[in-house]
Amino acid sequence: MNLRRLFINIWPYVKPYKWLVALALILTFVGSLTAQVNAWVLRYAVDSINRLVEAHKGVSEGFTILITITVILLTKEVLNSFIQFGQKFYGEKLRIFISRDLAQTTIEKVLTYRMAYFSTSGNQPGKLQTRIDRGIESITRLVQNFFIDILPLFANSAVALIVMFNANFFIGLVGLCVIPIYYVVSVKQAKKLQGSRRTIKELRENKSQGILSILESMPVIKSFNRESIEEDKQMLLQTALTEAQMRTRKTSFLFDGIKSFIEQIGIVIIIILTAYFVITGKMTIGAIMFHILLFNNVSAPIRQLHRIYDQMNDALIYSEGIFDVLNADSEREQTGKYRPNRVEGHFQIRNINFTYPDNKQATLHNINMTIEPGKITALVGLSGAGKSTMINLLDKFYKPQSGVILLDGVPLDDYDTAFLRENIGLVLQKNHIFNGTIEDNIRYGNPHATLAEVQDAARKSYIHDQIMAMPNGYATSALALSGGQQQKIAIARMFLKNPPIIFLDEPTASLDAIATEQIKNSLDAIKVNRTVIIISHSISQIIDSDTIYVMKEGRIVESGKHEDIYALNGVYKHIFDAMARSLNIDKISKTLE
Repeated sequence: MNLRRLFINIWPYVKPYKWLVALALILTFVGSLTAQVNAWVLRYAVDSINRLVEAHKGVSEGFTILITITVILLTKEVLNSFIQFGQKFYGEKLRIFISRDLAQTTIEKVLTYRMAYFSTSGNQPGKLQTRIDRGIESITRLVQNFFIDILPLFANSAVALIVMFNANFFIGLVGLCVIPIYYVVSVKQAKKLQGSRRTIKELRENKSQGILSILESMPVIKSFNRESIEEDKQMLLQTALTEAQMRTRKTSFLFDGIKSFIEQIGIVIIIILTAYFVITGKMTIGAIMFHILLFNNVSAPIRQLHRIYDQMNDALIYSEGIFDVLNADSEREQTGKYRPNRVEGHFQIRNINFTYPDNKQATLHNINMTIEPGKITALVGLSGAGKSTMINLLDKFYKPQSGVILLDGVPLDDYDTAFLRENIGLVLQKNHIFNGTIEDNIRYGNPHATLAEVQDAARKSYIHDQIMAMPNGYATSALALSGGQQQKIAIARMFLKNPPIIFLDEPTASLDAIATEQIKNSLDAIKVNRTVIIISHSISQIIDSDTIYVMKEGRIVESGKHEDIYALNGVYKHIFDAMARSLNIDKISKTLE
């Protein structure tokens, strides 16, 4: 990222507020003129008072001079107050508006990206959050300070330099020569710091991801007494970040000293030159202060150049991250246009091969299966066999590297993605609960549902009575619910959505025995005349399936009805017998007898 590319990238967000930019530019031009008033007034005051002293005149003769100086300076300060207010107000307004638009556009873009984008190692939630937050902050701060600090400073410097040249060519030349020298030093400083700043950026992203991981893993950390291990991990990151920051500051302080020395050399030369011209009678005494103040106006942006460069480099470095997110158009979900009047749910999976992003080994190998409409299909296999991956492909979260998936005879890629997912209900082993009320979380299944429909869905998932027993009922925060209750909320969403196709990935894994039975009864009711694909390690969930596909290491190894594939004495029998033994079926049977 360089300044030109940054300008091109940020311009679409600045363009809607051109009138703010125009106002800021007008105020900057007026302000650059008023900034030179002090130098003019000081020269006028010194020279006028010097003439009065030489003429041995008193205060009464100098009263007019004092009144003139007072009126000019007060008028200038009043005018400057309005100018500075306008610059700060319009600069802040521009920052806020651009920040809002950037943040909203980023969210809108991120929501359109395919799941594979979030599966890559560099796009974990903590890293993405830091990348977006720091990017927006650094870019908008640069835009704001451009109109509040940078542009006024350089405009003042340019006007002051023109006035210096107009007053005396040689003194103006001194002011002009200092600027490129100072600029070259600042550029070298920026290049020297670029690597360290990029390292700091990466370390901050890793730190944010680490903190997020700790907060999400707190129960595991506590149960294993591994606080010290997590502390050590964070200490390594903190130490690396501290060392990088110290290297940055050390380099900055060294170059700042060099630049301060250059500036002081310029002031010394100005003093010597003006003193010489005064002695030779080419300048008045007031011209000494006049040129020193003008040189201060010229060198003001030079004194701020290190801070400006810090902001610019932060913006350049962090803008890379956020514009990588904003411009990742290749990561957008691919959608077709096919929207049939009715979805039956007849899936045909042919020769599917799939590998997750950043994975070297394939997850699915040459998968072929048929899912009949209105029937229950179970996917069975050990953990890591590829069962959940199949659901991810059928829900169009990912696209296979080869092969084709047909739904009702039409390739899945041809379907309008939003339409497809409106016709699919998904219940996972661990479902996300949003920060909001129970009612809001259930209504997520159908934003237009009435309260009565929300309550009906809750009854079907056997949680209505528990909700009503709470002090705030459906207005209770959903985050206050237990894990099992939150699972019922997720199932209630699916009831409210009422889709023709249902994917169930361990839907009762976190529920107690009573809740499991209740949910099974509800699911049995909703399965009627729907296409259902279920992943479960529960005998009761899979034994009634119309078709069972047994997966092992990403391949289909057996398929058919329960009785048929059990008789094969293969993988399915091994898994089923293990399930039965884990439930202690023999003892349960004797107890029930």
